[in-house]
Amino acid sequence: MSKLTKRSVDASAPKSRRYYVWDSHLAGFGLLVLPSGVKSYCYQYRTPEGRSRRATIGKHGAWTAEEARRKAEELRQSVRAGSDPLRTRKERTELPTVADVLDAYLKSERFSAKAPSTRAVDRGRIERHLRPTLGGEHVHFLTPEKIYRSQSAISSGKTAVDIRTGYRGRARVTGGPGTARMAIELLRTVFAWAMSERIIAANPCAHIRSIPSGTRNLILERAEDYARLFRTLDRMEREKRLRAPVADAVRLIALTGCRRGEIANLRWAHVDLKLGLITLPPAAHKAGRRTGKPRIIGLPSLAQRIISRQTVGNPDSLVFQPAQGWGPLNLSHPWRKVRAEAGLPEGIGLHGLRHSLASHMAMNGAEAAEIMTALGHSQLSTAQRYVHWAQDARQALAERAASVVAAGMAAAADDTEGAVVSIATANRGKKTERS
Repeated sequence: MSKLTKRSVDASAPKSRRYYVWDSHLAGFGLLVLPSGVKSYCYQYRTPEGRSRRATIGKHGAWTAEEARRKAEELRQSVRAGSDPLRTRKERTELPTVADVLDAYLKSERFSAKAPSTRAVDRGRIERHLRPTLGGEHVHFLTPEKIYRSQSAISSGKTAVDIRTGYRGRARVTGGPGTARMAIELLRTVFAWAMSERIIAANPCAHIRSIPSGTRNLILERAEDYARLFRTLDRMEREKRLRAPVADAVRLIALTGCRRGEIANLRWAHVDLKLGLITLPPAAHKAGRRTGKPRIIGLPSLAQRIISRQTVGNPDSLVFQPAQGWGPLNLSHPWRKVRAEAGLPEGIGLHGLRHSLASHMAMNGAEAAEIMTALGHSQLSTAQRYVHWAQDARQALAERAASVVAAGMAAAADDTEGAVVSIATANRGKKTERS
């Protein structure tokens, strides 16, 4: 036995059978030499139960003798503390990774209960963003720092790809702050489900701060914004650059605050023009899959006229007919053209029309429960955000108005002070003349 050093390790030539060279300074630290010439560092110890076990540290070349010695010392301290390094390593490798939990979620009834469009979006976030950045991490050792690094990578576009997905198919994944926020929110949901299934004991995303969303602040603020929108829809429809059903679908979203999918998938069976109502069954709206309740949407007179001019079909027919005669309308691409031509904020989507209606309801004094009912939210807290936003907006308006008033008061004070000075000066002049 001698101290294992680079020189002594290099001098350990292979033989016809494997053999060990043990270190003279650290008990249990040794070198395994194979007939092939491969050399590996190891540490031999006894478990608390008295069983002899040998842990491989790594191959010579990948590890230096001194690095292997320090690792062997760590293992020695672990054994002295009463643990079994090999058992700990085995238990760690058997723990579920983030990828394992994501796979289980994709096969779950919870995921299957989502709408097809939602499943497609969630699957894309999992495969394009979450799996590449966090898939290999063990859930039990997932730290907030690792989640924040994933969020930052998605936000900065490091997960962006542009790949072919089949014949004439293409997937453009750009990432960005909004994508990062929604991906981490999805991960939070997945872990909450895993907790309910007793796959994991705690949610690693429980205290993760999401990237703030500015979408509720990006709305159509003035009547003129809506006027530009409707004038643009009229002009594009008149010039045959926009199909009438598409223009009407956008108008209805703006008037009712419905989700894009709720209008694109609207069936005649859901519409009652006599009562002025749309009744969406639980499977036809987002909150219904959670609550099991239908969503009832009141139609203002203008919205009723928009629906009544559509081509009436059988109860299962779509109200807003697509050009091909099958499948729901694709409103995203036409909306981008309308938005640009109308000069609306660049980042506002069709969902922004929903936020706009909710925000104006809040600004006009609607309570959270009223907004919740009108927009079909499943949680009061979601509608409450608009009330808070409206309160902040009203406060900002009050501050701006007060600043104008304050400026007027300051100007009046200056004028008064000037008048007093002028009067005092004039009085002093009169006293001088009398003297």
